[in-house]
Amino acid sequence: MSPFHPDWLRPSFNVNGVDAVMTSRRGGISTGPFASMNVRDGLGDEASSVAHNQALLADAIGMPPVYLNQVHGCRVVRLTPSDALGNTPSIEADASVTTEHGVACAIQVADCMPVLFAAPGGVAAAHAGWRGLATGVVEATLAALCQATGCAPAAVEVWLGPCIGPRRFEVGDDVRQAFGHDQDGAVLSASITSTPRFVPLGQGKWLANLSLLARDRLATAGVVSISGGDWCTVEDASRFFSFRRDRTTGRMVAAIWLRG
Repeated sequence: MSPFHPDWLRPSFNVNGVDAVMTSRRGGISTGPFASMNVRDGLGDEASSVAHNQALLADAIGMPPVYLNQVHGCRVVRLTPSDALGNTPSIEADASVTTEHGVACAIQVADCMPVLFAAPGGVAAAHAGWRGLATGVVEATLAALCQATGCAPAAVEVWLGPCIGPRRFEVGDDVRQAFGHDQDGAVLSASITSTPRFVPLGQGKWLANLSLLARDRLATAGVVSISGGDWCTVEDASRFFSFRRDRTTGRMVAAIWLRG
């Protein structure tokens, strides 16, 4: 019997020795707006429930994930098994990389996109909201993983997790400009499809496609294998937490690690 809840997502990679999972909002013991698999404390949920949920995940993957203090930036940290012992200071970063067994890179989300990277001999995870994506968090993570493993970007496989989808992600003109798109929403440089990354709503408002924006950045950086990015956290209230939809809500976690 699988240790993972059947509703959790299981990213698949062709890289040997890599495993990954992303929780949904199901499978834990939290109640109310945090029901039921909230994995982040400090949001108003019962601390004992959060601890129980985190322990469920740690037991399922065989190690405690290393949670970051995410700040919508592009700092990448390299993790070792000592970071998973629970007695180290909180790490302020939005991405992590490891080449060692016994440690899982983890990202907590509730509309931002979790991005998981697998390479021969190493893994990484990044927290990609629009701010982090625009300032280069996926490129920085890719570069750190390639440096740690000695591989080229083309050897890295990337999975894009659930995030706020293109029908629900309303943004201002500042976001469009941050990604270098013109007044029609078209990208100013080469992109992987002709689908608009920004659809105009009028009065300086746009609908943004976070998944395609991430794919553009990864492809430009040399990544060939990119999967996922097909879920909307806002539209699927039964499966995903969404801050944009509910404001008071829990967090999911995407984790990736090297199998022992």
